[in-house]
Amino acid sequence: MSNVADPDHPLSLQGSIRPSSSNTGSMKTEVLRAFLSVTAQTQSLICIHSDCVEMEKSVKLLLVLGLVRISHSCLDSPEAYKFTGAVCRLTYPAAVVLNEKTTKVIEAAFQHAKYPSIEGVKSMSFMGEVQYGFHNLEIHNLSIGKSEFELKENEGIRLSISNVSAVFKGTINYGYGSWLLSLRQSVDFEIESHIDLGINPKLYCGKGKVAADTSDCYLTFHKLKLLLQGDREPGWLKKIFTDIVTFTVKLVVKSQICKEINNVANILADFIQEQAEQFLSDGNIGVDISVTSHPIIKSNYIESYHKGLVTYKNETSFFNTSVFNPSQLSENRMIYFWFSDRLLDPLMGAVHLDGRFVRNISGTELTDLFQTEISSARPELLNKWLSSEGPMLKAKSVSVPHMWTTTQGTFVRAVAGVEISLAHQHKPTLYFETNVTVVVRASYAEKKLILKATAELITITEVSTSGPIVMNESLKTYLQEAVEKMGIPKVLSYLEAELLALMDEQGLNLFDIINPEVIPQDEYVMVQLDFGFPHHLLVEFLKRTLD
Repeated sequence: MSNVADPDHPLSLQGSIRPSSSNTGSMKTEVLRAFLSVTAQTQSLICIHSDCVEMEKSVKLLLVLGLVRISHSCLDSPEAYKFTGAVCRLTYPAAVVLNEKTTKVIEAAFQHAKYPSIEGVKSMSFMGEVQYGFHNLEIHNLSIGKSEFELKENEGIRLSISNVSAVFKGTINYGYGSWLLSLRQSVDFEIESHIDLGINPKLYCGKGKVAADTSDCYLTFHKLKLLLQGDREPGWLKKIFTDIVTFTVKLVVKSQICKEINNVANILADFIQEQAEQFLSDGNIGVDISVTSHPIIKSNYIESYHKGLVTYKNETSFFNTSVFNPSQLSENRMIYFWFSDRLLDPLMGAVHLDGRFVRNISGTELTDLFQTEISSARPELLNKWLSSEGPMLKAKSVSVPHMWTTTQGTFVRAVAGVEISLAHQHKPTLYFETNVTVVVRASYAEKKLILKATAELITITEVSTSGPIVMNESLKTYLQEAVEKMGIPKVLSYLEAELLALMDEQGLNLFDIINPEVIPQDEYVMVQLDFGFPHHLLVEFLKRTLD
């Protein structure tokens, strides 16, 4: 571990604190200066005569390679693992569910596409020069048959959309002239089409996010019929003309549809990542889920790797010791989320720094709390306090809490300060601090969060009172039992309610989540679940796309 001035800083992890992106440039400069200084000193110690020249060249080469690596945002997967704080694995069954609504996304692409005016000139021997222009193209009566997909390992996704039927409507201006014929006309037109669509999207790392490249896109036209003024039985002259321009129409439709599919695919990728980032953020606290590597596609799953860096105001956590390995996840459930302690511990620190671990209790809630059965005798000091007018209790986190995960559960170590007072008094009746270590296990069922904790260690320190009471063993024993049987359950009930409200505010309750499991492991937590199609996200996405 490296050494830092303040190892208890809430965003400190293994002695590392990284400034916000606005200070990244100066940080790199300082690192570079330090590197050059150390290198120069080392050189002066070990180089002899002509060997110095070769060493200097080697140092320069290493320096260049180091700068390239610093500026490179996406690494090869194995190298990226140690910088990865969060992972999402979407398995084949989940892809099947999501593919059920692929047609809706393709419909959005067709409807959102901007079809430009098409103008052209053709030369025909007996008609002379034929000029034409299609304007105000709109799509009507769109229907899509079915969608099929395949995950191509280490390549991409093969997507086939069959039986796309659509009518394009607009206005055409055309004219031709020769010694034999001359005509200038503007009429309404329709283009009836039946198309099969093939797309082979490739996922890559673009600007720190998962991006989609759908340039491998092709349309097969089984029917493309141009009707002028609805004329289904055109004369030979009209038919010659429509045959001439139909090929141009095919090229434009293909170009615009494929262009819009690429646009919609990236809007969708951005939308999903924005939703995820919002879900993990609140107020001044955020989580950077930029990708550390390009997504991996296997025949049975798609996997993406994310930084998981906690941001609070102008500071960002940093780590390079994540324990992630793909073998830690399986393929039995629809979706897996993997969270490193390197993400969860700084997140808890940021919550402390934001002043959220504070609670005031009074009135009926307080009297009900002290109805909890405790074997130790309640001190007379507390009996008198409870029977007085306006008793209040304030509990808060005194120092940065820390957490780590093992197969037993998530361990949390915290120091809490508890102040017992009366409304009309300035000095508390009793104040004490307690060092607490608990093991927490979490579960989620019927849209409710359940937290269960077992106390591993409780010690009472820093006791002070408004009177001349002396800290004795009986008071210490009572306070320890009160913390275990009253304090810890009360804190858990608050956390359950607050975390659930926060997650539901981000839309968790709108998901059809099936049999979720939260599985603690050494230095990480895995969440695995099945789900129904998230209709609310599709509606929100389509609103954004079509606006």
